Amino acid sequence: MSPVFPMLTVLTMFYYICLRRRARTAPRGEMMNSHRTVEPHSRTSPLNAEVIQYANEVVDFSSHYGSENSMSYTMWNLAGVPNVFPSSGDFTQTAVFRTYGTWWDQCPSASVPFKRTPPNFQSQDYVELAFEQQVYPTAVHVLETYHPGAVIRILACSANPYSPSPPAEVRWETLWSERPMKVNGSQARQFKPCIKQIHFPTNLIRLEVNSSLLDYYTELDAVVLHGMKDKPGLSLKTSLIDMNDLEDDDYEEKDGCGMDTLNKKFSSTALRDGPSNGYFDKLPYELIQLILNHLTLPDLCRLAQTCKLLNQHCCDPLQYLHLNLQPYWAKLNDTSLEFLQARCTLVQWLNLSWTGNRGFISVAGFSRFLKVCGSELVRLELSCSHFLNETCLEIISEMCPNLQDLNLSSCDKLPPQAFNHVAKLCGLKRLVLYRTKVEQTALLSILNFCSELQHLSLGSCVMIEDYDVIASMIGAKCKKLRTLDLWRCKNITENGIAELASGCPLLEELDLGWCPTLQSSTGCFARLARQLPNLQKLFLTANRSVCDTDIEELAGNCTRLRQLDILGTRMVSPASLRKLLESCKDLSLLDVSFCSQIDNRAVLELNVSFPKVFIKKSFTQ
Repeated sequence: MSPVFPMLTVLTMFYYICLRRRARTAPRGEMMNSHRTVEPHSRTSPLNAEVIQYANEVVDFSSHYGSENSMSYTMWNLAGVPNVFPSSGDFTQTAVFRTYGTWWDQCPSASVPFKRTPPNFQSQDYVELAFEQQVYPTAVHVLETYHPGAVIRILACSANPYSPSPPAEVRWETLWSERPMKVNGSQARQFKPCIKQIHFPTNLIRLEVNSSLLDYYTELDAVVLHGMKDKPGLSLKTSLIDMNDLEDDDYEEKDGCGMDTLNKKFSSTALRDGPSNGYFDKLPYELIQLILNHLTLPDLCRLAQTCKLLNQHCCDPLQYLHLNLQPYWAKLNDTSLEFLQARCTLVQWLNLSWTGNRGFISVAGFSRFLKVCGSELVRLELSCSHFLNETCLEIISEMCPNLQDLNLSSCDKLPPQAFNHVAKLCGLKRLVLYRTKVEQTALLSILNFCSELQHLSLGSCVMIEDYDVIASMIGAKCKKLRTLDLWRCKNITENGIAELASGCPLLEELDLGWCPTLQSSTGCFARLARQLPNLQKLFLTANRSVCDTDIEELAGNCTRLRQLDILGTRMVSPASLRKLLESCKDLSLLDVSFCSQIDNRAVLELNVSFPKVFIKKSFTQ
């Protein structure tokens, strides 16, 4: 037999497998058509002309730099035609996420990452955009105006957000994905990734971003969706085999290991008794468990199918002490939780962030899971989990008596009265309420009963009427507090700052960015510096009254300072900054953007003298 023949056979089989993978979700007619010869010059009928549209509205997002009551730096700027593009620079009319780089991961408030996160899941934030017409996407263009390169994944959804009735099935498909990559320069660009064809029309697009490699905040101006009203035929411009399909990017779908098939993957009924498990029979049980700790959840699903011994190991509750389900948000549903339930009776860390939206998880399904698996929970991440309601928080308060860490970030659909149940979790040490509708009465109750709090985030909580009252309660009750986020709290004054400074001497991190009612002339910033010597991070962003006296007080009293943001002040000189840098040897981040006395020349001179400090100075073209 010719040696060429086996090679051709292998290639033919490989090609066939890829075609099957490509068409695995298509109806029979579409699967048959996918095997047809690709026409070298396919044409678009005038009746099926390409539709080009900008986003009609912003449906959901995980964070933004701006305020809930304005348009500046908010995700809502992504709706409609471009405001800035093709100009480059820092503009308030763009969409900006809350963080960039790795600075937030280096703060005292940073959480320990989950160990069992798939290496291909690196998304940190997202935004979902609705378009007027459903189309079969042919291109998605993202207009980036400042520090581009954050977008790492683009997805399309089969659900129509404007449909009056909920769909029977909601499906997400990845159009494009890539690992985070460093983009040189901060200039504007039109990002045009090569997307793959999908088998359903869409008018709901999701961008996922990772800003860890960025030197500063990324700014997005608009998103353009190109597509056909009718399903286009294959052309040479769109390959039959998308190489991304052969990677592990679609880890939740690969080899059918979606979260909705966990029951089949963990079922041991189909496993036969083999004559021997080989050398695995000779290994200690604990050693096999240690080896399996390095596998992701889908890999455990696959391994559970090999033999009864490994199925037993893969179903051991000790494998699920730390369970990160966020990477599988597009597939996780009530059935998935039910299948996992028996294996998660000892779970201590649980991440359900981004999951359950659009009916994937019901209140009943979540409640059933926690009733079985909540008793040992210490940490619960529920960021952007919009299925939550008051009943869910009540169940958490009843079923999770050992809970110490609760993240409800951007759960902006939770009703205000739901937060009363959080006060029952008296052992809480970390509470994140960023962008929630918590009201003053509920928050006061939480602070009164949760005196063990060490980390508290109240950024962009717009329903609180008087932050001075809140600050006074924090100072009186939370003596162990180490980090406090008051980003964009609208009405805190020097009185609240005085209560905080005197009552929380252990504070290491304080974010007072965009708090317009604080004035340096009252001495509030100098008091902070004198009474909080352990400060490592201090954000005084957009407070124009910060002056040289405040900087000199920080230099004299807060020598452990690592991060300082004084963006927008008019009263700070290069001389006071030099004193600060000479005194604070650990300082690594200094943001002096839009500081009128700190020009580019001053920044260059400070960079030469203090090369280990990242001095940020934004610009507008």
